[in-house]
Amino acid sequence: MKTRIVLTLIVALAVLGGIFGYKSYQISQQNAARAARKPAPAMVTTAVAVQETWQSRLGAVGTIQSHQGVTVRSEIEGRIVRIAFDSGARVQPGDVLVELDTATEAAQLQSRQASAALSTANLARARDLNRNNTNTQADLDTAEATAAQAAAAIEETKAALAKKRIVAPFAGRLGIRQVNLGQFLNKGDPVVSLEAIHQVYADFTLPQQDITHLKPGLPVKVNVDAYPDRAFAGTVEAIDPRLNDTTRNVRIRAALANPDELLRPGMFARVDVLLPEERQVVVLPGTAIVYSPYGDSVYVAVEDKGVLTAQQRWVKVGASRGDQIAVLEGVQPGETVVTGGQTKLRPGSPIAVNNTVVPANSPTPKPAES
Repeated sequence: MKTRIVLTLIVALAVLGGIFGYKSYQISQQNAARAARKPAPAMVTTAVAVQETWQSRLGAVGTIQSHQGVTVRSEIEGRIVRIAFDSGARVQPGDVLVELDTATEAAQLQSRQASAALSTANLARARDLNRNNTNTQADLDTAEATAAQAAAAIEETKAALAKKRIVAPFAGRLGIRQVNLGQFLNKGDPVVSLEAIHQVYADFTLPQQDITHLKPGLPVKVNVDAYPDRAFAGTVEAIDPRLNDTTRNVRIRAALANPDELLRPGMFARVDVLLPEERQVVVLPGTAIVYSPYGDSVYVAVEDKGVLTAQQRWVKVGASRGDQIAVLEGVQPGETVVTGGQTKLRPGSPIAVNNTVVPANSPTPKPAES
């Protein structure tokens, strides 16, 4: 009995050992096949790093402002009897825009002129009497004061009449008319906006660390979305002596000639302050940079034992121009850098290059035509 049990155990152990050995053999064979199998290369686009000379510049965003701009308002109450301008028209200094009803002031002027004539006659008589010692000096002083008051009252009425004619304070282009014929204007009511835009300003800000590079007279280049194919030239005119307490940025104003009035107040602008220094930089398409919280990097295509692999490089990036970006450290001219498909890569990943369709790589890109 015991012998049978022992034989049964021996047979069972032999069967289990055989099964275990066979499974171990299968697993080892699978591991060997997996180790021998190479991953399929990731499809990427590439570009060759190029060395260029870039003029140093400080980039910012700003707003176009008019050389002079004002909302013309009424200084006095009155009903509009004449509108002498059209919306959008050009005007010169002193051109009449609106005339208000002057009937009351005209009648008041006649009354005061009559009072002034009487005061002048009384003053002449008082002087004659004073020369003959017929009246006192006080009588003469009163007559002179009355005449002076009458003359001042006339000037006051004339000033009120002048304010009934609202005129352009300077040359420029008018905006949209905000009044109508017969409308009653209160003091301070808007009539029309007036902008002098033959010359405009680009107002922008830069961080405090750039102050040492700034000075009046530096050239600037301004781009606006309305005219993507054109850059407007100007110069730095003024630098605010005080920084913003919240952002620690300094406000700068650049002046630009605008004879064709293409630039309009309120336009969003991209401003580049051109510095006299130039530097050699390695230029890549902006899509080549892999940004991350712990640093920026690129993947460089390197051939290793006949296999093209992606090698990760940490880089220091500089300014950008259009689709391009300057790399200050980490890439050498002539190296091939991955510009598309980086999300599929790890350091050492095999890659295959397909540059049939490549990312944009222009310093002055243009919007796609619809």
